[in-house]
Amino acid sequence: MKRLFGNTTGCKAHQIRRLENLYRRRIPPEFLITFELAHDISLLSYEIRRQIGLLINRAGRIAYVIVGDQQQIIIPDTSEYRVAPGRLKGLRCVHTHLSDEALTSDDLTDLALLRLDLMAAITMTTQGHLHRVHAGHILPKSSPEKPFEILKPLQPHQLDIACLELIHSLETELSHIKSSYEANQGKERALLVSVTSATKDIAMDSLAELKELAASSNIDVIGTMLQQRKKLNSRFLMGIGKLQDLTIMALQTGATLIVLDQELNPSQIRSITDKIDFKVIDRTQLILDIFAQQAQSREGKLQVELAQLKYLLPRLIAKNTAMSRLTGGIGGRGPGETKLEINRRRVRDRITRLEKELALVIKQRLQQKARRSKRNLTVISIIGYTNAGKSTLLNTLTKSNVKAESRLFATLDPASRRLRFPKDIEVIITDTVGFIKNLPKDLLTAFRATLEELESADLLLHVIDISNPRYQQQIESVEKILAELNLDKINTLRVLNKTDLVDNETVHRLSKTLGGTAVSAKAKSTLIPLIERMEKLIWG
Repeated sequence: MKRLFGNTTGCKAHQIRRLENLYRRRIPPEFLITFELAHDISLLSYEIRRQIGLLINRAGRIAYVIVGDQQQIIIPDTSEYRVAPGRLKGLRCVHTHLSDEALTSDDLTDLALLRLDLMAAITMTTQGHLHRVHAGHILPKSSPEKPFEILKPLQPHQLDIACLELIHSLETELSHIKSSYEANQGKERALLVSVTSATKDIAMDSLAELKELAASSNIDVIGTMLQQRKKLNSRFLMGIGKLQDLTIMALQTGATLIVLDQELNPSQIRSITDKIDFKVIDRTQLILDIFAQQAQSREGKLQVELAQLKYLLPRLIAKNTAMSRLTGGIGGRGPGETKLEINRRRVRDRITRLEKELALVIKQRLQQKARRSKRNLTVISIIGYTNAGKSTLLNTLTKSNVKAESRLFATLDPASRRLRFPKDIEVIITDTVGFIKNLPKDLLTAFRATLEELESADLLLHVIDISNPRYQQQIESVEKILAELNLDKINTLRVLNKTDLVDNETVHRLSKTLGGTAVSAKAKSTLIPLIERMEKLIWG
């Protein structure tokens, strides 16, 4: 396997041989680097007028030799050295500086983002001889102002720093941090991150909802980070400094997962996962993961798998380490958890088959709709933001036992029940999947067959959780999706739910301003005014 990286153009044949021969050198475990090796790469770096870097593993073997330019080296892909939570990379970087300077900000950025064991820079005399070695490492317990420990400059005879013992002690501290956060075995521990140009209030509301989504996906949230920018970074979304801070924070809190509140395009997910050794997913993947867990019916599973595959198809990039992190566990489980490292052609074939199967489902739905039309049955559909109380309302109205939980997207598969009005008139009432702000387009497309059922509804009950401080934004999100589906012309009755959690004055005020009927879906006695309004709207 090729282990010499960088541009060696202009190097003489004997210099390239000397670079290649570096692989045969061994470093005792107590040494950062041996005097002889440091001296040799100093002279060679001086001769070719380029920085030279070595990545050394814990066995003291040189894993990579890197040839840079006068200012820097570019560390190659080291994904074969997989990093577990509470662990460092297992590689230390020792490289030359042509000028007499200590560790640079670029050096410290690489140290943090790649979770290297140590970073060291060799400075040389004006004749190219070894002068001093500057070294530093991540501090497991630190403040944002001091995330690194920079050692005192090492003289050529001081390179025995008990190197392996130092690395093990750092990892011991990191593993203690990880275990202190490990309250629930098997759970992912996530940092939630928002990078936005929106106002702080809007950003914090969105982060709060992301936290609820994480709870629905059985993730422990151990911290949040917000960065407001006038212009988002097209490559990393955030600045490289903030990405470094995020890596340090993830190490210090024992995080196993980073969740971005914004949707990442394929190049962004690739750039971020190439830079940092943490599993990174975005809001869309998190929602897809929840859907994958909750889908019970064959139709629901087909729809979720189709959405997952359409999301992941443009992200199927050969030899990209992001893929292995995208497909395991959170963000890649459920119906779509087949081996997604398979090539694009096979994924496209699977998408085509799923679309055909869903077309049959749509055909069956149309037949059911035709039968209902013949019987002249009135259809009432319950819609609303996720976790607004739609399933609870259906259960109370129809004395049924549809699954109802206080979590986002507890209901995916539509449920239909019969409802008999006091005048002995029978209607069909259906519960639908909840809506959410920025519902992923692929998911909306996949569930279009289910949502088109709403077209045949004679009345929509828009359930609103008035105890939620974000109820106004939730109303706007639902109405926006209804408009996108051309359902905004259907008669809609606003149901102001969870009045038991709000004071009477607020209930009275919102009933007037929102023009809705106030209820507590759990209490049947509060539903009488709602039933009366439903009767008037349907039969006049």
